[in-house]
Amino acid sequence: MEMRKKKLPIGIENFEEIRKEDFYYIDKTGLIVELLHNWGAVNLFTRPRRFGKTLNMSMLEHFFSLNGDKSIFDGLEISKETALCEEYMGKYPVISVSLKGIDARSYETAYQMAVQVIIEAAAKFYFLLDSEKLNDHDKAEYKELLDKNMNEGTFGNSLRQLSGMLEKHYGTKAVLLIDEYDVPLAKAHANGYYDQMLSLIRSLLGEALKTNNSLKLAVLTGCLRISKESIFTGLNNLKVLTIADERFDEYFGFTDKEVRELLEHYDVTDHYEEVKRWYDGYQFGNEEVYCPWDVLNHCDRIRSEPHVQPENYWINTSSNDAVKRFIQESANVATKREIERLVAGEVIMKEIHQELTYPEIYQTIDNIWSLLFTTGYLTQRGKTEGRQMKLAIPNLEIRDIYMTQIMEFFKENVRVDGDTLNRFCDALQNKDAENVEKIFTEYLRRTISIRDTAVRTNMKESFYHGVLLGILGVKAQWGISSNREMGEGYADILAEPDTRDMGIIIEVKYAHDGDLDAACKEALKQIEYTRYEDDLEDDGVDNILKYGIACYKKRCRVMLAQK
Repeated sequence: MEMRKKKLPIGIENFEEIRKEDFYYIDKTGLIVELLHNWGAVNLFTRPRRFGKTLNMSMLEHFFSLNGDKSIFDGLEISKETALCEEYMGKYPVISVSLKGIDARSYETAYQMAVQVIIEAAAKFYFLLDSEKLNDHDKAEYKELLDKNMNEGTFGNSLRQLSGMLEKHYGTKAVLLIDEYDVPLAKAHANGYYDQMLSLIRSLLGEALKTNNSLKLAVLTGCLRISKESIFTGLNNLKVLTIADERFDEYFGFTDKEVRELLEHYDVTDHYEEVKRWYDGYQFGNEEVYCPWDVLNHCDRIRSEPHVQPENYWINTSSNDAVKRFIQESANVATKREIERLVAGEVIMKEIHQELTYPEIYQTIDNIWSLLFTTGYLTQRGKTEGRQMKLAIPNLEIRDIYMTQIMEFFKENVRVDGDTLNRFCDALQNKDAENVEKIFTEYLRRTISIRDTAVRTNMKESFYHGVLLGILGVKAQWGISSNREMGEGYADILAEPDTRDMGIIIEVKYAHDGDLDAACKEALKQIEYTRYEDDLEDDGVDNILKYGIACYKKRCRVMLAQK
């Protein structure tokens, strides 16, 4: 009888639950060891979304916390470090807050949400009201931390006050964990109250981290390293550990070895190659890592349907604004070419600024490159050279996001180019293959094309297919159908102009060897062979034009079938 498989912890961010409920856990307790060996009073980890930041914070909370259940660490890396465990495990009051949920249209609502976060953190220590170590004045101050109408002064001071009371009560300094510290700033920037939120978060963190004698250790996580001037002013004990750092590089994300073991546990090692191509490829420090969120989701799917194709699990979990803005801002030809090279799997050298503020991130195309790097839409390859980094798209999943956004952008732009594109449609109707070819070529030269060697031919075809459909979309009155069932096959595109008794059948082929003529003939042959025109004739359409269009990189050839 086979061993019962552990459950996959998808979306479970509570360390204790994972350990007690027998979920599969990839041991990241080495993080605690390294943190305690390289003592920094305040440590900020910046990593992209979906790389296990919250679960690691939950692990830290359970490790240090006074009333924690120590047995959940049995058998893990940390348990071998007996001296460290003796000294630190279960020895500190822990204040743990997550700012992840502070997302509102207005500052007022965001502030109420922030207050709620503090109240919940404080309410865990309700016993302080009965503490003999605290005097009446302390207790009155504690009660203020439970008041939903607290003012901004009380709020800013709250974490420092709470740690002070805990130290008084226990005679031990407190550990402070702040997860996703920059989410409220991102949301505030998007909704137009950035300055107010900035001063709120600055006062909260400044008080708690800078002038706080009751603090043993603080750990913060976020996506962006926001520049010191704007948030951590005067905080000289801050250790920032970004994705470019070699320290702690393997504790966020899964390593290759960990992924192999995971796939082995669930008997799905035959999927290793696709999991690697789709979800690996991030380089943190010197370590190559996979995105854990994707690996877990995909592993879960292949267990129930072994033949399922890899898919994009990021799309639904974070807005792809960064990529979208990047592609929209890529007005200059140089950037367009760089995007094409990235999508083609090449590496681009850029100077990266790790410290940005939210108002700056979209100001220049250079800042957008930096943002894409810190948020995981680009990763580094090899060693950094000065401030110059070699950047690449990590894997197929992220490339898929770029391709989707490129197509979206293209469709938005089509509307602007009405004039050229109307000429294209006129040439189609007038059997003017030469001009169809000329205008289409000119158009391909200006768009961002997907000329990747690694992309399958049918994906390339669907790119050009999409471009054509986008162009034909200019004619709102035309009937356009795509891949619709006709005769004995599927026509690529069928256009029926509103003005005359006419049907235009277009078959698109990608000339993977660069032989445009042969691909064009092949396209026309396919139209003949599948008898697409039967349906049109049945509908009484006599004037049928058949076009074969072959594309290769930025070149195309257009042929009209001779009657």
